[in-house]
Amino acid sequence: MSLPNRSNPYSFQEWLEKKRVNFLAHDEFLQKCIRHYVNEGAGELIPRLMEFAEKVSFRWDRMAAECARPENRPYLIHYDAYHNRIDRVVLPQAMVEMEREVFGHALFSERTGHWERFIKMMLLNQNGEAGIGCPVVCTEGLVRAIEELTEPGTRHPEVARILDHCRDGTGGEFGMGAQFLTEIHGGSDVPANIVEAEYDGEGWRIYGTKFFCSAVHADYFIITAKPTGSEAVAMFLMPAWLPGNREREVRNSYTIDRLKWKMGTVELPTAELTFNGSVAYPLGDLRRGVSNVVGIVLSYSRLTVGAACSGSIIRAVRDALLYSGFREAFGKKIDQFPLLVHQLRELEATAQRALAGSFKLFDYFLKSGGRFTASGPRNESREMKKLRFLVRELVLFAKLYTSKVCTQTIHEAMSVFGGHGVIEDFTVLPRLYRDSNINELWEGPRNVLLAQIHNDFQRNSGWYSAEEFIETCLAGADSETIGSLTESMTRLLSHPDLQTLDEDTIRTAAEWDRFADEFMRAFQEQARREVICLL
Repeated sequence: MSLPNRSNPYSFQEWLEKKRVNFLAHDEFLQKCIRHYVNEGAGELIPRLMEFAEKVSFRWDRMAAECARPENRPYLIHYDAYHNRIDRVVLPQAMVEMEREVFGHALFSERTGHWERFIKMMLLNQNGEAGIGCPVVCTEGLVRAIEELTEPGTRHPEVARILDHCRDGTGGEFGMGAQFLTEIHGGSDVPANIVEAEYDGEGWRIYGTKFFCSAVHADYFIITAKPTGSEAVAMFLMPAWLPGNREREVRNSYTIDRLKWKMGTVELPTAELTFNGSVAYPLGDLRRGVSNVVGIVLSYSRLTVGAACSGSIIRAVRDALLYSGFREAFGKKIDQFPLLVHQLRELEATAQRALAGSFKLFDYFLKSGGRFTASGPRNESREMKKLRFLVRELVLFAKLYTSKVCTQTIHEAMSVFGGHGVIEDFTVLPRLYRDSNINELWEGPRNVLLAQIHNDFQRNSGWYSAEEFIETCLAGADSETIGSLTESMTRLLSHPDLQTLDEDTIRTAAEWDRFADEFMRAFQEQARREVICLL
């Protein structure tokens, strides 16, 4: 019975206490994944991860929420009081502190192990982008590109300094990276880039405009440009400031024209830039910029975006489960209603699939050498070549599928909260939802990645079949699932291409789209079963 009471005593205090959990300590399935894949090293690693998770779960979670408030969004000051062009990106103090603390963990140093870095980055993304996710991912790509494309003894002194700054820190401060590829006419079509790189006799200078530059407040940029007179895209490393100029706010001969007004990842400053003779240093063969960008920089980004989406899924599902055990309606907790119980079970299974699938993919990545390269060594064995190809294609499948499922899952989790699910300062879910929509587009939208996978398998069909790919990825799954997916993939790859505009190709494209989801769900489900059964 409910009688009138003008002083409603209802309180959310119980909910506030329920959701105050260490993201790792509370997540038994995540701990199982760590023990399963890290094996004997888990005992030593988990305490360090717990300490990191404590910061993510409380201090950095509060900072992320503070950065997301509308009044704290980044803004741009073009000129100082003396009419000097400075293009100062103003960030909230919470973000400045969080970036310094997160990068201070030396995630990309050789003293930080692969699994430790991977799990810490996944934990970070349980707070959404928060202005930190993209800079972390891009810094990894920048560090790995320098390591892969330059030799330690022959690196340009400035390139070596930048690597040290980003990887191990200088004077306790760590450098931050970004990657600027997109131009107004091209989008994902990097070969269509027309920004120019000119050699002036002493070094390279960049001229032109880039249209979608996230983490514009970074210290160093990976940037693509075409050398004068060449149709080939090259890759360069460019500092935001030349030595001694940061304190004077004199940028490296480029302007920040405006900040983008985005739907999600609003804490992250994304800009349009114009370069007017910016000093830059070439990375790798000037004729292989696209190959190096895709093979190294974007591969790391795509791998991490998939894992980041898994982090957002875990957070959304956990909060929905905790809230359903608190909220009452019609005389009982809402987790006692069969329809909601069904929904919660589906959400939990989705979170476990995404998590286990991310771990299994990263395990494959480590077995393939733990590094993305534009091409393998000449003496590489056939089996290792196949494994590296498998990893590269799995990364694409995982990115496009997990980012899609992430948006859907957060949407479902929001419904558990009812009207509170869309209140920005009640739950993190609206922010995660907006960020997830951006993640679906970052590093290649769905149609681009689907076409790339199709092309990759057709181009390499002479030495690696769809059948072998499916059987390797789904080893241990039931034969019916393996057989069905193998038949579908083989048949769809027999279609000449996905570029010809006719009804048959459109039907094939639709089937290929559905196949990608079916395959990746099966991969993640098998990974989930392995964790559940073995532990």
